[in-house]
Amino acid sequence: MKEKVFALIEEALHVPEGTIQEDTMIADVEQWDSLAHVMIIGELEEKLGISIPLEEAIELTGVGELLEKAGIR
Repeated sequence: MKEKVFALIEEALHVPEGTIQEDTMIADVEQWDSLAHVMIIGELEEKLGISIPLEEAIELTGVGELLEKAGIR
């Protein structure tokens, strides 16, 4: 499931495969702005059935934290 999440994020951000890993920090990915963040959260729910409450989603700082909130880690 982690790989599916990584692939979804990479697709949403238009970055090369392998760019997103569990230790990737949002601030380190130039394309990952607030609009992209909202899109990624929406895509996770729509395509993978992963629901993260908005209050928690806006506080995320990294992919590892996102996986934890999604119950994947």
